[in-house]
Amino acid sequence: MTPFGEVLTAMITPFTEDGAVDHGRAARLARYLVENGSDGLVVTGTTGEAPTLTADEKVALYATVVDAVGDKAVVLAGTGTYDTAESIHLSTRAADVGVDGILAVTPYYNRPGQEGLYAHFTAIADATDLPVLLYNIPGRTARRIEVDTLARLAEHPRIVAVKDAVMDIDFTSETVRRVPNLAVYSGQDSYTWPMMAVGAVGVVSVISHLAGREVKRMVEAARRGEMEEARALHLALLPLCWACFLETNPAPVKAAMSALWEPVGNPRLPLTPARPETVQAIKDALADLSG
Repeated sequence: MTPFGEVLTAMITPFTEDGAVDHGRAARLARYLVENGSDGLVVTGTTGEAPTLTADEKVALYATVVDAVGDKAVVLAGTGTYDTAESIHLSTRAADVGVDGILAVTPYYNRPGQEGLYAHFTAIADATDLPVLLYNIPGRTARRIEVDTLARLAEHPRIVAVKDAVMDIDFTSETVRRVPNLAVYSGQDSYTWPMMAVGAVGVVSVISHLAGREVKRMVEAARRGEMEEARALHLALLPLCWACFLETNPAPVKAAMSALWEPVGNPRLPLTPARPETVQAIKDALADLSG
């Protein structure tokens, strides 16, 4: 069960030199990612700098990416916030411009309890006809969606998957065991192969900006049960996984894409550009991968 495909790229948001969203480059990037292993794109998630984009910027970016890839890939809109009403409003606007699904992150900062999480995600899923990918990332939100709550949420016909960035294989295993009707996607590149070994179906990836074909090969091998090949690719990709998170995401991957692909601009404050040594570490990891 892979409702959104196997490899989704958490797409960066390109900016111009003056800090505006660069729609031309966003369209080119979307097509580039799809041509290099991505089955789908997650727009305005963590890697897309959602906290520093306005609602109007987000909706315009959804429209750009949908137009760019057409029916060649699924497009998910990261519409979740810590405000349920705002999340619903943004989800309905995203639906209006033709996205294929919704990424809804755990509300951050206000730290709702499990009943609040259930009500929040249910309200978002009720607001449109689009399938929903929950985003469980307690390291950023200070709140985990527990397995009991995931099981309740999976009863909703439009809540079909979870992006699991809990970084706990026992938690992933328990989710797969107890909620078999909820597709689990890895939310941390270095955990993708281990998570697929216990039942995850794919990944929402950052490193697929730089090594999309290799990530796709690893995921496909794991899905076929060819674990020796998948493990070899996992180990080969690990240095790139680590290098891309030497500083707060997405600063490293944006700097690397500017150096190796096209200029995509600096992150918006409060994030700052990655250090040159971080970019060099990414280059070294890519050189080892290709070598």
